[in-house]
Amino acid sequence: MKTRRCMLLTTLRLTIRDRSSMRIVLLPFLVAVVGPAIAHASDPLLDLQVGGAIVAAEYARSPAERERGLMERTEMAADHGMLFRFDDFRRHCLWMKNTPLPLSAAFMDEQGRIVDVIDLEPLSKAIRCSSEPARYALEVNQGWFERNGIEVGEPVRGIPGQ
Repeated sequence: MKTRRCMLLTTLRLTIRDRSSMRIVLLPFLVAVVGPAIAHASDPLLDLQVGGAIVAAEYARSPAERERGLMERTEMAADHGMLFRFDDFRRHCLWMKNTPLPLSAAFMDEQGRIVDVIDLEPLSKAIRCSSEPARYALEVNQGWFERNGIEVGEPVRGIPGQ
């Protein structure tokens, strides 16, 4: 009985030690993966002026931020959105994989002028591309551009670097 109890205590100690080691191993991984998301979440929102309306936009600059976009979001404030900056000036495409929000997107040229506006359907894997070369895209709740009377040719002001 005593031997069995010692074995049980030894097993318990190893398990606890293994969990501590696991925490030590997982901590750097979690910091690397979650840290940028936390830092991004604390980035200030951009106040973009589109026509007479203002959009508070998150700014997706890096490939990882652009790839993640608004995926998994189930709600977004009426006057919020996400601005994407593409590395190159060409026709760009968007899709709605894992994005349950109905969205509209405006593609803008290098000066921030809207060159195309499209509607995107929730969770669709259909690829939707700009009709003209674009440097930026602004995603907002579906119908926002129409409700605010925003059309192709209008400038978007407040884009960083412009």
